[in-house]
Parts: sequence; C-alpha cells; structure tokens
Amino acid sequence: MNKDLAGRVSVVGVGTTRYGKLPEYDAYDLGVWALKNALEDCGLSFDDIDGLIINRIADYQRFGEITGINPRYVTITPGQGRFSGICIQTAVAVISAGMAEVVALVYGNNGRSAGDAYGGASDAYGSGGAGPWFPYGMTSPGAFHALMMRRHMQEYGTTTDQLGAIAMAFRRHASLNPDAVMRTPFTLEEYRGARFICEPLRLLDYCLINDGGVAMILTSRERSQQLKKPPVYIRGFAQASALAGSTFPPEDYWRAPMQSVAREVYAMAGAGPAEMDALMIYDNFTPTVLFSLEGFGFCPVGESGPWVAEGKLALGGEFPTNTSGGHLSESYMQGWALNVEAVRQVRGECGARQVADANLVQYMTAAPVITSIIYASEAAAA
Repeated sequence: MNKDLAGRVSVVGVGTTRYGKLPEYDAYDLGVWALKNALEDCGLSFDDIDGLIINRIADYQRFGEITGINPRYVTITPGQGRFSGICIQTAVAVISAGMAEVVALVYGNNGRSAGDAYGGASDAYGSGGAGPWFPYGMTSPGAFHALMMRRHMQEYGTTTDQLGAIAMAFRRHASLNPDAVMRTPFTLEEYRGARFICEPLRLLDYCLINDGGVAMILTSRERSQQLKKPPVYIRGFAQASALAGSTFPPEDYWRAPMQSVAREVYAMAGAGPAEMDALMIYDNFTPTVLFSLEGFGFCPVGESGPWVAEGKLALGGEFPTNTSGGHLSESYMQGWALNVEAVRQVRGECGARQVADANLVQYMTAAPVITSIIYASEAAAA
C-alpha cells in the first residue's frame, strides 16, 4: 500500500435515513434521502459531486437521472456487505488519481419491505455457500457462520455465552442511540432463552434486516479544509481476498488474509491495534466479531471468547466496539452505517455513546474479501 496516500482524502459529509420497515420508499428514495442528508452535513450540493459510487441500488443511470448528477467518474458495485469498504477505498483511489474531486458514495436498501432473502439458490446477495452444499444445510450466511463457530468451539473451547457478551454489549450501546431499531437491553439469561436459528447461533446472534439508506461524501484534504465540519481523514486502508474455495467456510476463519490486511493498514497509518480508540467490526453475526479480533491482532488466536467476556468491547472498556449498536442492534446496513459511526465518533457527535478522545477509529470486515479503514481526527492525521 502506498503510504503517501495516508491522510490525503477526507470524509466531509455523512447522512443516514431512518431504519426499519419503510414500504413507502424504494432503494432509490432511500439513497436520495441519505445523500441529501450527507450534502447538508458538509454544505455541498448535487452540483458539486463529480464522482458517484452506487451500492445495492439497482441502476446508477437512473439514480443520476433522479438527482441530476453528471459525474466525471461513476461505478456501481455488487450488493454484498464487503463492498462498503471496497467502495470507500475506491473513492480514495479515484480522488488521489485526480479522476474526481468530490465523490458521493450512496447505499439504499429496501430489502425488508421487498422481502429479500439472504440465502438459497435465488439469493443475489450471497448464500454463504454454493449449490453443492445446499443438501447439507449450507443454504444461508447464517449456516456458513454457524459451522465456523462450531469449529471454533471445538478447537478453542469458545462458548455461546461469550457470543452473548458481544450481543449484550452492542444492545447496551444501541440503547443510547435514538436511531437504533432495537434499543431494549437484555440479560444473559434472556440471550440463552432466545431460539436457535442455526445452532449454535441464536436469534440474538443475527443482524437485523431493515430498510434504510446511507451516504458518504469524500474529497481531497485540501478541499476538506473549506467545508462545514472538521474533516475526518482516512489515515490507513487495505484489502485482501480469500476467494479460492470461498463457497465453504475457511478453516482459518479468514485469519491469513486478515493478518495481511492488518499489516498493511497499520503500516500505512503508522499506528497499531493498541492505539485504536474505538472499533467498528462488521457484525453480520456475533462470531464474525471473534474472528476479526483474532485476525487483526487484538487478542491471541483462540482467546477471543474469554477476551470479549471481560467487557473490553463495551463503552468504558479497552476497545469500545460498534457503539451505535452495530448490525446486531442498530440495523444491518451492510457496513455502511458502521463507517458513518466511525466518522461521527471522530467528530465527537455521538452524545451519550461518545468515546472520549476518539482520534483513531478502525473499521474492519471479515469475509472472502477483507477490508479495513482507519479514520483519524485532525490531531491524529498523518
């Protein structure tokens, strides 16, 4: 990774919609709603946008027609959640190359109202397996992660109560977030009483499928100094993949590509895990949090279960994580809302859930494509 790119691009605007069942809005409506909020956040207009990256919305051409945007650079990406990080990194590259100056990244998802299924042969967003595995129950991302978790339990003695510690921490964070869909805290006993969806994973181990939209505005470091709010700098980013054999759960929990990404992102940022003030971990399921913590070096391999049980992910803990409630309790916006939360934490805009002196916040995804982004305040910019 080119270390010269550290801190050269900033996030200057973020916007979100309400989350929940919103049948009166389609994905275009939700994307436009979020984009308007992001533009208001930074004081720019549709006319200022010369780069457009669309995710989950069906047609970039129709979106441009609705908004009147005629960008110099435009692309559209597949609907899997791993593409949130990919899109942000693409925007950094586009701006750094001079292909656009102000890039809007727009996500709109009406999956709950549309009744989208995440699993099975007809799922366009990733079944978590492939056709040959369907007869054996590998028909959904939940089944995929349940099998990975079962292996982790066998190898390292990890327990479902330790998954419960993750789910409870994120729900407590959501209780402080007025935008979260699920805000009522629950006890370990209530977690244990939740029904199994795909054993050993319970209902409370799963993300929340909802309608919603998210948008981000990125620009150059120089342009960011002229705008409405303090810029949040992208101090480090990296990506790796494990596509070969990826239709079946990896035996190393994606550890090897995560370690590769960790080396790159920390080298680019000039900061390591211990210096992160907060974490945003892609939590489509609770086990993904465990795999990410091990892969990125926050705890030794095999020890993530006891590590999270010590309360390290909670507000006031060593590494406050998913302070919005994350996918498990705020809403499943496929990584986008987690990146927005990172920006808001660095800006100090999170109210009761604000992490003190959040100067470095790291986003990470564990999937067949691994991404990580480190956001920095002016004080911590490279």
